[in-house]
Amino acid sequence: MGKIKIVSFDADGTLVTPDFSQAVWYEGIPSLFAEKNGLSVSEARRFIESEYQEVGDQRIEWYDIKYWLKHFGLGDCQQQVLERYRHRVSCYPEVNKALSSLSKNYTLIVVSCSTKEFLHYLPASIKGYFKRVFSSVSDYGQIKTPALYRAVCWEMGIAPDEMAHVGDIWEQDFIAARKTGITAFHLDRNNMRKRRSSLSLASLTDLEALLERK
Repeated sequence: MGKIKIVSFDADGTLVTPDFSQAVWYEGIPSLFAEKNGLSVSEARRFIESEYQEVGDQRIEWYDIKYWLKHFGLGDCQQQVLERYRHRVSCYPEVNKALSSLSKNYTLIVVSCSTKEFLHYLPASIKGYFKRVFSSVSDYGQIKTPALYRAVCWEMGIAPDEMAHVGDIWEQDFIAARKTGITAFHLDRNNMRKRRSSLSLASLTDLEALLERK
């Protein structure tokens, strides 16, 4: 083993499939908005999607369900919406095996832009592997930036070169982490980037072998 002591994971799109979050954002909230305003669900979804895009994923409001429920005049019902779709939460097939193996040699944590409300629904089958679960939005009021990763390293009591991070968002999980001095891996499950680097993964299956080379 090399110098890396902690392995950090993004959550949505890395550990768990997007099914749960997509259901909340694009089914649950539009359904409530449609009912409140006498619209069809498709009409409500088109309007809501345009509002999401107006904000964009570089602002913390994008990730904040409380902000959106207030913005759409839907009240304090986030628990109701999240519970309605909790059955959609699922891990990718290789995740449990990968975490089980990695946990023998590394401390595992989660660093995600998902808010605490969503991270509460990480499956029980994997929660026990993680020493800490960080929400950049809920805990630090920002998206994943170099400053965020430095703050997490400070919180964990390590230097950046003692941590590795893996996630599916190129700018936030790969570029921002690398700017901090963290060893970053880009999880490209759908081969979206045509030119994969040696630090790109198609799944978490190969992560341990790559870490052992560091």
